Amino acid sequence: MRLIDETRISEFFQVYHREYGKDFVRYHVIPMVNLRDERLHLFFQEMSADYDVSLYMKHGEFVLEVKKRKERYWVNALLFVITFMSVAFTGSMFYGSFNPLQGIEFAIAVMFVLGSHEMGHFIASKRWRMKASLPYFIPFPTIIGTLGAIIKQRGVIRSRKALLEIGISGPIAGLVASVVVTYYGLKLTPPEPVEGGGGIILGEPLLFGLIAKLAGFDGFYIHPVAFAGWVGMFVTALNLVPVGQLDGGHAMRAILGEQADIVSRVFPLVLIGIGFLYRESGVWFFWGLVTLFFSMQKHPKPSDDSPLPLSYKIAGAITFALGAMCFTPVPFQISEGL
Repeated sequence: MRLIDETRISEFFQVYHREYGKDFVRYHVIPMVNLRDERLHLFFQEMSADYDVSLYMKHGEFVLEVKKRKERYWVNALLFVITFMSVAFTGSMFYGSFNPLQGIEFAIAVMFVLGSHEMGHFIASKRWRMKASLPYFIPFPTIIGTLGAIIKQRGVIRSRKALLEIGISGPIAGLVASVVVTYYGLKLTPPEPVEGGGGIILGEPLLFGLIAKLAGFDGFYIHPVAFAGWVGMFVTALNLVPVGQLDGGHAMRAILGEQADIVSRVFPLVLIGIGFLYRESGVWFFWGLVTLFFSMQKHPKPSDDSPLPLSYKIAGAITFALGAMCFTPVPFQISEGL
């Protein structure tokens, strides 16, 4: 089965044997360029928009395998359901007693916020005619029942404009959803906590405090739905760290070009420093170590790497400012009793 134009392959490889399968072609090749050549990497990115591509050694020969991608939408649906159940169960245990209705409310709010974030990326990718998967939600027994969600970007990044729009669209969409959920949640009456039970003391980002004033909230305990809005702001702060291929890393690469690599290498050390200063929760120290790993991966170069116009740079700066409004040095602490 012929999957791609072999004239493109011949620009980089001499093909001396082919194996055809139902949904793949294996080319036995001799590389004609350095395997680190940027043009070759760009070619692989182009093919990855529609195919699974791999280059490997077999019996001392180079084999280029091009396989037709099969989308498994049932995996996205199954992960969504499992994550919803995980978040609902976690939310039902807030305030020291089991409350299924409270858990369902919390799960709807959290999935709305996280889903808005990922769909922001998805819609921006479609606008630039780039391939992107549906969201993959990640269930995990944490304090919110999930590690968030991801989508897979495929193919070549067309330009810095595309990179910036795709990078900031998720945080902006998620933040809008977070503001709506937070305001609504702060208008709800929180359940009565069980005396003597443990709890979580949340740090208050600037944006959360502003919404609390608008909502006329002056209480101490918040409804789980409001907590879901807080989670959205916290996720926004995490994602907008300008490192590697995080959303903030995409935006910074679009704004600064290859100079963004300097920021990417330095910022994890800044987070680790914040973690040492504010040891109450250890979140930023941990995220600093994680992003230190991310920073070791060089960001892919857009096919059009020309500088952004001023309007796009302003949009990026505003997005980072919104991310800063979601930051708090001590996001949360565990209390021994309420």
